[in-house]
Amino acid sequence: MGHELEDLRMAMAGLLGDSRLQHACAERDMGTLFRLLNHRGVSTRRIATAAQITQGRLYEYMNGKSRVQKLEVFEQIADAFHIPGHMLGLARRSWEPQVDEPAGFRSLGTGGNDHAAMDAFRDADKQTGGGRLYGAVVRHLRENIARRLVDAESGPQVFAAAAALSEMAGWMAHDSGRDDLAQKHFDQALPLARASGDTPLAANIAASSSHLALQTGNAAQATHWARAGLQFAGHGARISSLTARLHTMHARALAASEHHLMAQRELDRAHQALNASAEATHPWVSPFDAASLASEKALTLRDMERYEDALRHAQEAVGLRESGRARSLALSHITLVTIHAHRADLDAVVHFGAELLTTNPSLGSVRVVNQLSDLRRMLEDHRGYRPVRDFLTQFDASAKTRLLLLADIMTPHSEGISP
Repeated sequence: MGHELEDLRMAMAGLLGDSRLQHACAERDMGTLFRLLNHRGVSTRRIATAAQITQGRLYEYMNGKSRVQKLEVFEQIADAFHIPGHMLGLARRSWEPQVDEPAGFRSLGTGGNDHAAMDAFRDADKQTGGGRLYGAVVRHLRENIARRLVDAESGPQVFAAAAALSEMAGWMAHDSGRDDLAQKHFDQALPLARASGDTPLAANIAASSSHLALQTGNAAQATHWARAGLQFAGHGARISSLTARLHTMHARALAASEHHLMAQRELDRAHQALNASAEATHPWVSPFDAASLASEKALTLRDMERYEDALRHAQEAVGLRESGRARSLALSHITLVTIHAHRADLDAVVHFGAELLTTNPSLGSVRVVNQLSDLRRMLEDHRGYRPVRDFLTQFDASAKTRLLLLADIMTPHSEGISP
């Protein structure tokens, strides 16, 4: 078996420079990869044995009746045939030689590790908000990623890193109230993800574009991006949390378009996906957990005017949010109070609204400021009720402090901000 495996790897080595193989790897099309090997004289028995799959399953892949979905199978194939990990969107394999990156690529104390840089930005974003981090992410893209994109020695993983960090820049621009700039970053990120061959990352970016379209009131565009994301997700390793996020975005877009029955079906699919056993993880894909789903369900059901159901999920979201995720907790609290306002339960508005006054006033999120301003406008109609009037007095004092502390990141492009 050892000699057979060595011969098989030699056959693969002769194909690594073939554009057909490179395209198949980028698309994670294992059927084409197996056909190319077979055309090189490698028997289907040897291919199936090396890949640790049955010949029947091999024929399904080669005939296009099925596709490899599980991450572990991609890893088996990469290790059996000695396909470098980056060609299949995987981490460097244990048998690949270690390559030291130039010192100039090191940043944020991560030793040049793009995943570690991403994690560092994510951790900071949880507490400080994107408004204060946008410039740092853009600098990292320019100084540590951009020049590697034109380096002939760089592989597809650099395009994936550029895509993921461009998407993060888009979210931070959105959090800064600059949605036009956010869209430009998302538009740049998607072709980079596709160039890297990382279809889950492309699906993740489509989900972000769907979210942004919802925020700007374009439900049709939000539906388009959610569907595109689901198509991307169907061509890569199955990531349950990503599938759940995309179904949720689709549900929100449908609810905004008043397709309530279809929206409920998408919410059910999102719930099923998130509760399915996870088949793969992905370092670039945005986290989406039970708290995220509860929050999005609350917003979807609010738009469907099912306020009692929306309230239940909003309460769940607040209960599940970690105290360390300051912005997410603030947004969940705003949703909860807004739903109470829709229900005309003014005492509940005042009771739960008190929690909003304790939100860190220096949290660098224009998005939070804008949503607080929207809530303030809703409550103005109920000023005749004294508890609401007293609450608004406290609310306005808190808002002045917040605007003073965020003056460095507020721009004329920030929408919905009260003078």
